[in-house]
Amino acid sequence: MEAFYYLVFAALSAVVFGVEISKTTKDRINTSPAFNSFKNNYLVVYSLMMAGDWLQGPYVYFLYTTYGFGKGEIGQLFIAGFGSSMLFGTIVGSLADKQGRRRACVTYCITYILSCITKHSPQYRVLMIGRVLGGIATSLLFSSFESWLVAEHNKRGFDQQWLSLTFSKAIFLGNGLVAILSGLFGNFLVDTFQLGPVAPFDAAACFLAIGMAVILSSWTENYGDPSENKDLITQFRGAAVAIASDEKIALLGAIQSLFEGSMYTFVFLWTPALSPNDEEIPHGFIFATFMLASMLGSSIASRLMARSSPRVESYMQIVFIVSSASLLLPIVTSFLVAPSKVKGGSMSLSGCLQMLGFCTFEACVGIFWPSIMKMRSQYIPEEARSTIMNFFRIPLNIFVCVVLYNVNAFPITVMFGMCSIFLVVASILQRRLLVIAEKQKTEVWEMKERDNEAEPLNI
Repeated sequence: MEAFYYLVFAALSAVVFGVEISKTTKDRINTSPAFNSFKNNYLVVYSLMMAGDWLQGPYVYFLYTTYGFGKGEIGQLFIAGFGSSMLFGTIVGSLADKQGRRRACVTYCITYILSCITKHSPQYRVLMIGRVLGGIATSLLFSSFESWLVAEHNKRGFDQQWLSLTFSKAIFLGNGLVAILSGLFGNFLVDTFQLGPVAPFDAAACFLAIGMAVILSSWTENYGDPSENKDLITQFRGAAVAIASDEKIALLGAIQSLFEGSMYTFVFLWTPALSPNDEEIPHGFIFATFMLASMLGSSIASRLMARSSPRVESYMQIVFIVSSASLLLPIVTSFLVAPSKVKGGSMSLSGCLQMLGFCTFEACVGIFWPSIMKMRSQYIPEEARSTIMNFFRIPLNIFVCVVLYNVNAFPITVMFGMCSIFLVVASILQRRLLVIAEKQKTEVWEMKERDNEAEPLNI
């Protein structure tokens, strides 16, 4: 492994460590022992769930190539995952609100374990079934757990400000530390023990089974809509009305779709971008480096959200612009650095420069997750939280499916350029959300002022 990988990893580790130890009392929130116990239980479960997901991430594309599939066929397999998430996501989200979020979280574990099992087969149809199951599981992962947390947090009467602490810690651990360890562990299984690219999927199934056991033994059930008479169609209609009638929810959904669409496209493209001529790159170690950058982002987000200023809606505009610029690096390097035609070998100079840009993008991802969770907790109504959150994923999955379907029609640079444009649009929409939120906040303040002035007259 080249010294470059170690250098980037060590530099990011030093920055993360420095950010963490430099936190002051202004960056920390005082909580209660009961909340800490609740938070730690959730973090254990969430970390196990994310370990099951992250162990698979670096090796999905690689596993398919070892089975002899080309980029086009792999793109179709990825489309199956995102397509199933789009088709079934809203349904499972509504069922989570109706039948219980705890039950939905258990369903996620079972579905993803079955998806891991299919990776043992080199048959295209079996792998396709696994992608469909994985798409359903992804919808549950990114809606049911957060919905359960918010509902349970409110039900137990904890301070609303403490919710941002759980969000930031969950991303710091689940999308940061656990992801890093998962990448290194996967690299250890595949490269050191030489167990093959399917080994990380077996390890993922074990972590998911452990997490399911913790859920069954320690979580209570909670629901979205208390009505027993609303069917799925009524729930869909209610969620659609909520999105259409509140511009803040619609903007939040558009912002989420644009950013996550770019992020998932990046997940598919980073391997061929860093090794265009089949250069030998350590997938697990690079993935761990990306997750360390994401961990840095979540650490920064926790400091930002612990303070009253700047608001989430404000600093996220900058985050989207920075992430847009970072994905432009593959285009910039294609003009500034002469492309190599040599097959194999180590990562090129262009690949090294792109990796630095990708680490910057992953840091933005680390800021994005707890920040979008915070905004969702503020703007999305509790009674249909899972349903609305999965509504947001419909345009996201359509976008990613279109990109992957045309993966052979456009160069990688065009794909990255398109993602960069979408991130600029996300920044513009974020600005609009800030303006609306500030306007409504001002109107509420003025109304309170008028009520205070009118009270003496009524007496």
